[in-house]
Amino acid sequence: MSEFIGAVRSVVTYVALLAYIAVVGPIGLFIGVVLRWTRGLYALGHAGVWLGLTLVGIRYRVAGRGQVPRSAVVFCSNHESNVDPPVLFQALHPQLHVLYKAELHRFPIMGTVFDVGEFVPIERGDRDSAMRSIARGAALLRAGRSFLIFPEGTRSRTGELLPFKKGGFIMAIEAQAPIVPVAVQGGRAAMRKGSRIVRPVRVSVRIGRPIPTAGLTADDRDALIDRVRQEVEALLRQGSLWG
Repeated sequence: MSEFIGAVRSVVTYVALLAYIAVVGPIGLFIGVVLRWTRGLYALGHAGVWLGLTLVGIRYRVAGRGQVPRSAVVFCSNHESNVDPPVLFQALHPQLHVLYKAELHRFPIMGTVFDVGEFVPIERGDRDSAMRSIARGAALLRAGRSFLIFPEGTRSRTGELLPFKKGGFIMAIEAQAPIVPVAVQGGRAAMRKGSRIVRPVRVSVRIGRPIPTAGLTADDRDALIDRVRQEVEALLRQGSLWG
């Protein structure tokens, strides 16, 4: 019975989100592309994400939000499930920018919305293109935009942290922006491998103390990565916020 209810909720959620995109998508493109009203575009995005999470029954709690400075930061999170990005988009910052895999830019409408929202695609297989993306992200950080990165580059199937990729850390060092470690847990049970059914889960988001990069150079990159990784691991060891 629970499997049937999950399937029904998932179908209702998919239909509702498609309808939301069909109605709000053109409005969002007009607001973003024509009016250049980024805040309005983000408001529509948050409403859509809230709708999806609410319908499918995904709830989350956040600890440590008060530690985030008002200046632009790079949130650095582990990645264990497909629900992590929407949960963190809601939980971390009202206008969160994302360093994301370039192949997602090819999806209709999504690429345009990402461009208007100043998300930065990164082509991991092309070093020159990746460095241009990192430079663009650093410029946006200096202009006051906060970013989310998933340094593992893909989801961990076991919950153990995968090796961290370097791009987001280079971006933070170039902008001299602090890195805020984040640990997200609980989302892995939402979707089984090969299934499109989304199950209700309770997600915990723990935010750590910011790690400054002021005065660091590219030579300090590996030490910075090790420190951030240790902080994320420590947050993960604290466990769920749901008891």
